[in-house]
Amino acid sequence: MKKTFEKTVTLEKREGTTFLTLPLVAFVALVFTIAFLLLLIWSIKRRNDVHFKTTDAGNVQDLVSSIAGVTHGTIQGGNSIDVLQNGEFFKRLFVDIAAARETIHFETFLWHEGAVGDRLGNALAAKARQGVEVRVMLDASGTRPMDDELEEMMQKAGCKVVKFHGVNLSNLGRLNNRTHRKLTIIDGRIGYTGGHGIAPEWEGEARHKKEFRDTAVRIEGPVVGQLQAAFSENWIEETGEVTAGEKYFPQLPATGTVKAHLVYSSQAGSASAVELLYYLAIVSARRELIIQNPYFLPDSEGVKEMEKAIKRGVRVVVMMPSAEATDTPLVQHASHYGYAELLRIGVELYEYQKTLLHQKVIIVDGRWACVGSTNFDDRSLEINDEDSLAVLDRGVAETLMQAYQEDLKHSARVDDALWKKRGLLHRARDAASYLISEQL
Repeated sequence: MKKTFEKTVTLEKREGTTFLTLPLVAFVALVFTIAFLLLLIWSIKRRNDVHFKTTDAGNVQDLVSSIAGVTHGTIQGGNSIDVLQNGEFFKRLFVDIAAARETIHFETFLWHEGAVGDRLGNALAAKARQGVEVRVMLDASGTRPMDDELEEMMQKAGCKVVKFHGVNLSNLGRLNNRTHRKLTIIDGRIGYTGGHGIAPEWEGEARHKKEFRDTAVRIEGPVVGQLQAAFSENWIEETGEVTAGEKYFPQLPATGTVKAHLVYSSQAGSASAVELLYYLAIVSARRELIIQNPYFLPDSEGVKEMEKAIKRGVRVVVMMPSAEATDTPLVQHASHYGYAELLRIGVELYEYQKTLLHQKVIIVDGRWACVGSTNFDDRSLEINDEDSLAVLDRGVAETLMQAYQEDLKHSARVDDALWKKRGLLHRARDAASYLISEQL
């Protein structure tokens, strides 16, 4: 049985199998078309391989305006910032939600079933029933475990609940781009950001493996407007609704003396704002650089800058969870792949033993710090939508330093000599994990 289409393409059935036969010219054209489409997709998704060169480095106080400028922000004074550890975040958050009068805007990457999620959903629904405008942006991937009935109840109560980059044809090219931001803005006057997910593991006090260790900040003052702007960016993308006016962006008087600015990033073709923030934090250190991060996979540029910092006399310390304590051992083993180089250049590595250490904190010279959602890996720095609050204030930096010193009591330093003796199976697992590190 043989059918011919325009004397060029044939369908032939032999022994129950149908074969498609193409002339050489048609085959070459097909291969060329597929190659062109793949090249087009690659060029759209391609990120420039940026090699940073700082033109005029200085200490962190000298660079603070530059840090804000190149990360698309403005340093604003007159803020008050409270550092919240572990379950304290939810205690303060629920008080502020209960007191909301006009608007609540909430964005998160992760929301699981459990008591704290139920309590939050019911609190937001209660405010919506009272006439408060409640907008909730949920990452479509990270919040899949959320209770469907809870979400439906929130919507019926009047909450506007939107999924970021849900699975549909229009989002096929954007499914790898997630919002990893953690933002809450209440009445346009109170803001929260940090590392907390909405799950039972974040409600405790980091006493054991079922209670994660994390840090957030509560903010009042002019910089809250920048948190509102970050939320609005994703809300407009998904809904087209522009929340403009005094209700959302009120004139904010000074509430304290802290200088701060918010850095937030979306998927781009060049270096992201949060990547530049982390890079400049390293460049500006003159005495001490403390990094606490659960997923630490710096690229070669970051490692080079750490080496330069150490050569100019900076003590560089990185604290991560141990592979046994983390929620994602694969990521920690990918981090292990880079340990040898970090140890070689003189970085002090510590592994937190009690539970998942999940905060994303950097402290520079005891005077500047940042806290937010941003991990120190390719996914956060190049793919996800993220946010980090940069703060120039000795009091905030000291509070974070005290928490780091407490965390140090539950951490083990990675010994260079012992690390070199780890087994072949461990080394193989580290190398295999590193191969897919960009997507972890």
